[in-house]
Amino acid sequence: MPGNSKRKGAIKKTGKGNPTAGSGGRRRQGLEGKGPTPRAEDRPNHKLYKMKNAAQKREQARPKRKQGDAAEWVAGRNSVLELLKATVPVHALYVAEGTDRDEKVREIFKLAAEQHVSLLEIGRIELDKLTGGAVHQGIAAKLNAYEYANPQDLLDLAAERAEPALIVVLDGVTDPRNLGAIIRSASGFGAHGVVIPERRAAQITAAAWKTSAGAAARVPVARVTNLTRTLKQFQDDGCMVIGLAADGTVDIAESQMIDGPVVVVIGSEGKGLSRLVGETCDEIVSIPMSTGLESLNAGVAAGIALYAIAQARA
Repeated sequence: MPGNSKRKGAIKKTGKGNPTAGSGGRRRQGLEGKGPTPRAEDRPNHKLYKMKNAAQKREQARPKRKQGDAAEWVAGRNSVLELLKATVPVHALYVAEGTDRDEKVREIFKLAAEQHVSLLEIGRIELDKLTGGAVHQGIAAKLNAYEYANPQDLLDLAAERAEPALIVVLDGVTDPRNLGAIIRSASGFGAHGVVIPERRAAQITAAAWKTSAGAAARVPVARVTNLTRTLKQFQDDGCMVIGLAADGTVDIAESQMIDGPVVVVIGSEGKGLSRLVGETCDEIVSIPMSTGLESLNAGVAAGIALYAIAQARA
């Protein structure tokens, strides 16, 4: 009835302004357990928890793999055919509409099918834009950006193989064909990887891939911003660093530093090792020659040096 504050169904308020709860709900909550005991690695005060956290922090601090520059385009029938014959990893082939299917194009299609490369047909104007106006003859290949390793990966690979580390570092080598040849030699003589600078040096391009004859798919290549700092880090990790130069005072085959973990630094053609890199090396070695030739091609010098190290270790 109006005016009656004690209506049927009204909830009595407590002094705190909350509805009076039944004792059953509270008693039931009080009897509930805390659930299953957390695993050791999930308990903050447990040793395993601290070990797991420490491992996660180390992994987060580890340098991430660096993605290379933007995807590379290779245009023209001869160039694309050479890529596929050298089994360079191609992301996709682009063919302009109306392109003549001559013998060379049919061979390209055959190799692409064998290597499971996608084939896309687009307008000629669009292909002109994608290749930057290059003379593509109606066909072009797109290569994915190369995924560079980080220097620690190379040491980890040596540890996995239970071998003393053998790493090649390039100081200012600018010819991608020399880079490819060095990667090929590194693969042939058991090196665990190659390190290149990020600037003023050859990168992993189609030319380097082709010259490596497939070795670029087997040998990790790390790219770093500061070569001197990287060399010092290798030294801190127990590696000896030797630099290869024409005026080296020690014959590389007679060096006492090549039996254990070693980093071999190859300088650029003409200029050789840069000053800071040379000062960081533990020893400067040379390849003795009977003629008055001033210096060897960087790719040739690397191959000879790696052969000498392989012989000494054998």
